[in-house]
Amino acid sequence: MSLFRCPVCFAPLERGERAYTCPNGHSYDISKEGYVHLLPANQKHSKAPGDDKAMVAARNRFLSAGYYAPLRQTLEELALRYTAPGCAVLDSGCGEGWYTAGVAQALRAAGRSPRVAGIDISKFALRWAARRDRETEFAVGSAYHLPAADGCADLLINCFSPLAAAEFRRVLVPSGVFLYVVPAPRHLWEMKEVLYDRPYPNPEEEIPYEGFEPLEVVPVESVLHIGDPEDLWALFQMTPYCWKTPKTGVERLQALPGLDVTAGFRIHVFRKK
Repeated sequence: MSLFRCPVCFAPLERGERAYTCPNGHSYDISKEGYVHLLPANQKHSKAPGDDKAMVAARNRFLSAGYYAPLRQTLEELALRYTAPGCAVLDSGCGEGWYTAGVAQALRAAGRSPRVAGIDISKFALRWAARRDRETEFAVGSAYHLPAADGCADLLINCFSPLAAAEFRRVLVPSGVFLYVVPAPRHLWEMKEVLYDRPYPNPEEEIPYEGFEPLEVVPVESVLHIGDPEDLWALFQMTPYCWKTPKTGVERLQALPGLDVTAGFRIHVFRKK
């Protein structure tokens, strides 16, 4: 049974061999990679919304190398802690599906028999995601209009992606859990020191959301030993710094043979009231 719903009439979707269909006759082809496009034209703000090919390729290279393995492992542990057998998991802003696949595999290995789905607005990202995990369903869609049924998910994951609290409440079951990953104050601090003359830390703040009860904040920190300049450049390309760094800062980074960088995250855990 699919977690997706029709973006036109909101009826449940059924996955066939080549397409998703709803009872009202709407049909959505499954791509050769395995994802489905559920983003209506009136929700698109450009011809190809979301991250482009270059940013997606950089992030896939970096994540696939395992640099952020501590974060993925912690997400897997939290997913096991907060779900039961037969659970449904939705990853909003799943990107290339690296975290989605890790959580799905951990739940399957534990015998939970989960239903897992990932949604992202970038079709380029989903090409990687769908190939990475054939058992998980993936769809192009907006976080602010998730093509997912009301109360369909026991667990919702959001890693560095747009937060749509009202939509997250809608798709979660009563008492469902939401894992929200944000950067810690000194995340990538050493890179910022190279890029900027006066870097500043990320804010450490309380994150209250209406309709959610905060359960815990889980810190994840490690030091990344990046000895490959191409991996360092990939890390830069997958961050917002790529768009707003002065030319001199970019040149300083490109001149480095490698860099030890702090990776710091906070996983905010909420339960739907």
